[in-house]
Amino acid sequence: MAKKYNIYGMGNALVDIVTEVEDAFFSKNEIEKGVMTLVDEARQSALVSAIDLDAADKQCGGSAANSIIGAAQFGARTFYSCKVANDELGQFYLTDLKANGADTNLSADALPEGITGKCLVMTTPDAERTMNTFLGVTATYSTEQIDEAALADSEYLYIEGYLVTSPNGVEAMKAAKAKAESLGVKTALTFSDPAMVKYFGDAMKDVIGTGIDLLFCNEEEAMTYTGTESVPAAVQALKATAKQFVITLGPDGALVWDGQNEIKIAPVPTEAVDTNGAGDLFAGAFLYGITNGLSHAEAGALASRASSAVVSKFGPRLSKAQAQALL
Repeated sequence: MAKKYNIYGMGNALVDIVTEVEDAFFSKNEIEKGVMTLVDEARQSALVSAIDLDAADKQCGGSAANSIIGAAQFGARTFYSCKVANDELGQFYLTDLKANGADTNLSADALPEGITGKCLVMTTPDAERTMNTFLGVTATYSTEQIDEAALADSEYLYIEGYLVTSPNGVEAMKAAKAKAESLGVKTALTFSDPAMVKYFGDAMKDVIGTGIDLLFCNEEEAMTYTGTESVPAAVQALKATAKQFVITLGPDGALVWDGQNEIKIAPVPTEAVDTNGAGDLFAGAFLYGITNGLSHAEAGALASRASSAVVSKFGPRLSKAQAQALL
């Protein structure tokens, strides 16, 4: 019997505030360019007040949320497990998530007190993205947010690597993975960011344990995690960790290991204006593909096309109409 959901995602729930800035903004505000930096509420408030908030784009986000919504826009049946607070942004998050076709553990009348997490996404003219994130209540994401009935009725569990930054997040990742394995649900993980592998590598290895069904990473993450100096060496090393994996290679496309063959995914040339969300959408499109009748090569081609489309516009997501047109 078909499962209710193709993909059960778990990850941080952050309201993305996407804005355009010049490089001078970084030096003036002492921001490290091109990476995701965790900040406290006071620091975030100061940065938000330094931008033109009215001109900024707001939407429900977080790495895995972007993947889940991307998959839903292509037609996947999705569920997203996360945590927001009972405040204006928390209610906004829940409404936006449902409007984008994802089911969730969140309930409007049962949100906890606290502050919903926010991610200030700053894009520069060179198309690079820089993120300053205040996690808020999502920092306390734990096993309590896991909906076992929804997980049991899913083909894949998709875990966001950013959860590895907190002990309760690590426990939730491990518990969900163990539960999925006991239920015969396939497991997928994204490393999310080179910093997650660099600074939380031991915890990440602990989460992966004896292995994972499907891993998403970029070339830097692949080499850092495996302690190798080249992509070919990383590919060989990752075969001991993941039954299948995808390594995105930026302008060079991607490489897919389907368990038996290495498949080169051609890039789709584009004029990049904002790289935010490219990896997230690649994963979402790929997961849609392999759970909806596409081969790994076809799923990779769709994912490459989707990530190319998303970097050619501002913001980490396509519209449903754009996704359907790509399909």
